Amino acid sequence: MTMRIVLYCLLGGLSLTIATAGAGHFGWWWLSGVVFSAAYVPVARFGPRRWWMQFGVILLSLFVVGSLCTESEVWVFFPALRDRVGRDMVGGFVLYLVVAVALASLAWLLRMTEESDVVPEHRMAWGAGAMVLVSGFAYVVYYLIFGWITYSMFTRQYYPEGESIARNMGLVFWLIELARGILMTLAVLPAIYSLRVRRWPAAIAIGILMWVVGGLAPLLVPNELMGSTQRFIHIVEILTQNVSLGVTAVLLLRPGRRGFASSELPATS
Repeated sequence: MTMRIVLYCLLGGLSLTIATAGAGHFGWWWLSGVVFSAAYVPVARFGPRRWWMQFGVILLSLFVVGSLCTESEVWVFFPALRDRVGRDMVGGFVLYLVVAVALASLAWLLRMTEESDVVPEHRMAWGAGAMVLVSGFAYVVYYLIFGWITYSMFTRQYYPEGESIARNMGLVFWLIELARGILMTLAVLPAIYSLRVRRWPAAIAIGILMWVVGGLAPLLVPNELMGSTQRFIHIVEILTQNVSLGVTAVLLLRPGRRGFASSELPATS
């Protein structure tokens, strides 16, 4: 299995290098793709057994966490670039579509899927909906705490107007962040409910996935907006926010068996 995982990551990473046609930095894009692939190893091994379901789980989380929610931050804090957001999201969708096809296909070709006797715990629909909302509010708290620490101590010099932008937007700014937290939780919901591993390993896997997709992997590649120091700071900032969100989402949506009402217990064969 170790060799198959290595091949999954190396070959899966190549799928992201199509971006080098217009951006260069082949090595950085390959490394980014390898890191992306590594984040989806738990999905390949213990996620959905069918190709199309793995494809859906991967594409949904890649596009929403890695493109839609990331571009919303660009829209907020870089007003001069707002006219590029739509175009960049279309390009991101096409790129991540290729990555999702590659990773789902590699998982099938390399026979990555393993059996597990763990049945993922599910809440009833109304309970899950409430927990998604709570998870969104938790993200706002994490964003406020860790975002402010990062801004006040490290990134104010790069975004001197950032505080005034957020203040001028008022409540709308926090509604945008709440929407981001809810959308990211919904994007990984299929992964949360399909991972056939126990609750805490699932929480760690989803937290890492959200960090990698939402910050670590994309920020490895040099870009015109940020220098290397700036990218490193944001990688650490997103680690604190997204890992916290991922762990929180799993613990809320997959409670221990003692947290189930009798009508909510998952059926077992």
